[in-house]
Parts: sequence; C-alpha cells; structure tokens
Amino acid sequence: MKKYFITGLLIWIPLSITFMVLAWIVGTLDLIIEWLPNGLQPRNFLGFNIPGAGLVVGLLIVLSTGLIAANVIGQKLVRFWEGLLARIPVVKSLYYGVKQVSDTLFSSSGQAFRKALLVQYPRQGSWTIAFLTGTPGGDAVNHLKGEHVSVYVPTTPNPTSGFFLMMAKEDVIELDMSVDDALKYIISMGVVAPPARSVPPRPVLLNE
Repeated sequence: MKKYFITGLLIWIPLSITFMVLAWIVGTLDLIIEWLPNGLQPRNFLGFNIPGAGLVVGLLIVLSTGLIAANVIGQKLVRFWEGLLARIPVVKSLYYGVKQVSDTLFSSSGQAFRKALLVQYPRQGSWTIAFLTGTPGGDAVNHLKGEHVSVYVPTTPNPTSGFFLMMAKEDVIELDMSVDDALKYIISMGVVAPPARSVPPRPVLLNE
C-alpha cells in the first residue's frame, strides 16, 4: 500500500502544482479584462466569463505594442513617453532601473544569464550553481585586482531570490550545461540532475 501510495503521489503532485501555477497565471492575466470598457467585456454580451480571455488580450496588447514601437512613429511616441517619465523623480529612477535590467536580460547580444557556472559559495569547499551576468562596473572595478566576473547565485527552490557576487575569473568554472538544465537542478534542490557529459569543466571566458 505504501508503494502504491507513493507512486500515486509522484504522479499527482507534479500535475497538481502545474495546474495551480497555470491557473494562477491565467487568473492573474484575466484581470486585464477589467481594464476594458464595460461594453467590450465578455460577461456583458455573452453572459459569462471566458477563462483565459485575459491571456489572449494580454498577448494581443504586447504584440500590438511591439508592432507600433517597431516603426518610426512608434519610436517617437516611446521617446516622448520616456521623456515624460524622466521628469518624475521617483518614477524616473524606478522605470529606468527596470528598463536597463530588462534590456540587458533580453538583449540577444548580451551575456546575462547565458551561461551556467560552478562557484564556491558561501565558503571555500562548498560549491553551487550560479549564472553569468556580465563584468563588474562603476567604481568597483578600481578596487578589484585582476579579472573579475559578475555572477548571480540563486536560492533554492525559489531561484528568483539570490545573491549578486563579483568573483575572480580564475575561481569561476563554466559548465557544459544549459541554463534550463541548471534551473531545473536548482529548483529541484539537486534531485533532478542534468545528464552527465564527458567534456571537463573549463574556466569561463566572456568573449566566447
């Protein structure tokens, strides 16, 4: 009975968690419908809500925004909007801080979160998975001797929180592991190990 019960749990737990996460995402995006005028809301002319309608509307908004911003007129509108935000003290700092991070993360030419690393943290002899985010900048460079890299060490099982570290380049090892495999490894707390490969780890090189 214990064996069968555990087998059943192994089937239902992933399905339940996946369903709950998807339901939360769809439910949150469905709130976008509330932004529409009353005459355009599905429940007013259909008599009932359509689950997932907010997801569709959200995708359409994002795609239409990208389409508009891709032309000359759209770029002028974006610059005008950013100029307005730049005049609001608190909003300016928040907006441009988030924009710089998002531009770096989603840039096709950027190095951020493109490589999985093996680093010693929180002490020598203890190893963990980290992600390359770039190289140190600002005045910090003037106080660091030798080549250094910027890394993000995520916590487990929630990788959205973690620690930003500047480490010596020779102390960082680049792994022959995709970022997706590394995230699975972290979220599963080491239970879901990536497939082993015969290629030995090597020092990270930013110019590769």
